Amino acid sequence: MKRILWYGGTIITMKKDFFPEAVLSEGNMIIAAGSRNELIKQAGDAEQRDLHGAVLMPAFIDAHSHFTEVASGTMQADLSDADDLETIGKILSDFEKDRQLAPDAFLQARNFEPSHMKEGKNPSLAQLDAWTDHPLVLQMTSGHMGLFNSKAMHLLGITADTPDPEGGRIEKIDGKLTGYLEENAYFIYQKKLPMPGPADFMQAFKKAERTYASYGIGTMQDGMLVEQMLPLYQMLLAGDMLKLDLTAYADMTAYAKAKELFSQYRANKHIRLGGIKIFLDGSPQGRTAWMRAPYEGESTYCGYGTLKDEDVTKAALLAADEKTQLLAHCNGDAAAAQYIRCIAQAEKERPSLKELRPVMIHAQLVGRDQLPQVVSLGIMPSFFIAHIYHWGDVHVQNFGMARASFISPAGSALKDGAVFTFHQDSPVIPSNMLETIWCAVTRQTKAGKILGEEEKISVWDALKAVTINAAYQYGEEKIKGTIEAGKRVDFAILDQDPLTCDPEEIRNIRVLETVKNGETVFSLCTEGERRWR
Repeated sequence: MKRILWYGGTIITMKKDFFPEAVLSEGNMIIAAGSRNELIKQAGDAEQRDLHGAVLMPAFIDAHSHFTEVASGTMQADLSDADDLETIGKILSDFEKDRQLAPDAFLQARNFEPSHMKEGKNPSLAQLDAWTDHPLVLQMTSGHMGLFNSKAMHLLGITADTPDPEGGRIEKIDGKLTGYLEENAYFIYQKKLPMPGPADFMQAFKKAERTYASYGIGTMQDGMLVEQMLPLYQMLLAGDMLKLDLTAYADMTAYAKAKELFSQYRANKHIRLGGIKIFLDGSPQGRTAWMRAPYEGESTYCGYGTLKDEDVTKAALLAADEKTQLLAHCNGDAAAAQYIRCIAQAEKERPSLKELRPVMIHAQLVGRDQLPQVVSLGIMPSFFIAHIYHWGDVHVQNFGMARASFISPAGSALKDGAVFTFHQDSPVIPSNMLETIWCAVTRQTKAGKILGEEEKISVWDALKAVTINAAYQYGEEKIKGTIEAGKRVDFAILDQDPLTCDPEEIRNIRVLETVKNGETVFSLCTEGERRWR
């Protein structure tokens, strides 16, 4: 196996006070880290990799995202740059012409964000119908709600008489459909949309993987594997086409079939089934997160939950019996309270559940008073901390400054002894780990407000959240997350040191190269050189 001596730059091992001059690797394993002179003696005829002053650190670990949705997004119109309804119409028209869609093919778009629109609201059903003759679906950025034009609703069987499902809403005004669906109503009909062909999806998966790698990520997640996705996973598992690691979490209804499918492909070295995923509420910016106190401007409305306590407890007991991990989407503090009490109940019946490291995904509005219970139950919060920048100003409107200031309370979690991670929930936002670290350190909104000065954490602790802590969340801390002998050669190479640069510059740091299992999977090297552009 090929040996490589890495030297000539800063090496961040994520081991406190250990910054060696060089690292020696062989194949996909780290052999040693130490002084260059000492390692040269062991290196033999190893390839010499001069970092030319760059920074070598463990590859980032994605603690929660949706890999298949990231892939799907490459085949949809992207509305993230639209700031008015006229621009949306043009983007859709251009996409339709470019893709030469068949007459009855669904036109799907992602990243619609009403709070970013000059109009400050959703388009009317008449506007949705005027934009295209195709059945049209616009997914909002959160992924928890969307807009359907009349043709799409007709083909999907949505009428003014269609009842709201539990934990969801089909909006009607004066008894007429508006095209807006949220939470379980949206999820039910999204699953009924036609899927692209296998060849298109395989290409999309490769594009998605490259996107993750470009952000220095070596381990990805698919955070909601539903039954409709299993044929795609059969192709992924059989083809063994991925270079990055991928861990998938199945919803309750798909878990048994997913477990059976994955058992047939144990030889696949990059894809594994990590456990079960449930979701307990919605989106704080969409005002569907389940809160203990009403939203600003409301006397009683607190959002709502999506599952009963008995269902949450059932999922926790199943995870314990299957010796697998449970992930639960909880944005609001009422959803966090439900997860806490159900995990507590399940751990009374199955004490082993605690050892399986149940995760509270997002944990954005978990109360500081709830954190001691989170720690005592062994729950790991995974904060969507970049919400502070992307939607912090909306949260101030929705919750008031006092509550919004403690969104993603990483500082309090650290003081209470919680082991936490960070994520981007891609495709909600790109998997930009360095922007996320910047958010945790500065806690700035787009308008320049600081949300919770006391909840800021150090760069070191933010880096831990996306390296060693994330490895621990996956139960992979013995093979990933730090640079030391016996661990995988999973590296991110950066153009600046996040530990020493101006904190304001962290989000501008470039990933120069990503190395997975000793193989370069992304690089800004120029052709024929070992220098970066």
